Amino acid sequence: MRTDSRLVGGPELLIVVGACVFIAMLGLSAYFVADLRWLHFFQAWIYLGTMALSFRRNRWGYFIGISAAGYWDYVGVFVMPVLRNGVHWLGASLATGKIQHIDQIMVAVPPWIGNFLVLVGCIWGFGRLQEKSLRDLARFVLAFVLTTAFLVADVAVFSPGRLPIFRRSLHPHVPFAVAISTPLIGVKSPYH
Repeated sequence: MRTDSRLVGGPELLIVVGACVFIAMLGLSAYFVADLRWLHFFQAWIYLGTMALSFRRNRWGYFIGISAAGYWDYVGVFVMPVLRNGVHWLGASLATGKIQHIDQIMVAVPPWIGNFLVLVGCIWGFGRLQEKSLRDLARFVLAFVLTTAFLVADVAVFSPGRLPIFRRSLHPHVPFAVAISTPLIGVKSPYH
C-alpha cells in the first residue's frame, strides 16, 4: 500500500497541468524565435523541478513553484502590458469571431494561466503539509532569491536585452484590469 506522501492529489494535478502548459508555451515560442531556445530550455527546468519535488510533497518544490510562477504572473499583471494585450486580442477575437493577433494571445494568456495554476497548486500543496515552522519562511525567502537569481542569470546569458524586465519589476504599475483607461507610460496600448 502506498503512503499518503506519494499519492497524486489536486495540488499536484494543478502543478502538472500548469507547468506543462507553461513549458509548452516556452517550447512553442522557442520554436518560432530561435534566440529564445536556450533561455526557455533552462527556464523549463525550474518547472520540471517543481513538478518532481511536488510529487514528493517536498516544500522546496512548492517554494520554487510559488517563486517562479508567482514572479512571472506578477510581471504579466503589474510590469508589462503583455497580458493586457493578450486579453484584449482574445476578447476582440471572441467578439468578432475572427482570430486576431494570435501571437500576442499565445505569448500571454496560456502562460499566465499555466503559471496561475502552478501558483495555486503550490500554495495548496504547502498548505496541506502537516509540519510547518517559522523556518519555512526563511526557506521560502531563500527559494525566491535563488529562483529569481537563476532567472536573472538565464536571461543575462541568453537574452541580455530582456534584463530591464527585472528592474521594472521593482516598480510595479496599476494592474491591467484597472489600467484600461490609463496605459503604462511609454507603452503603446491597444485601447488608445
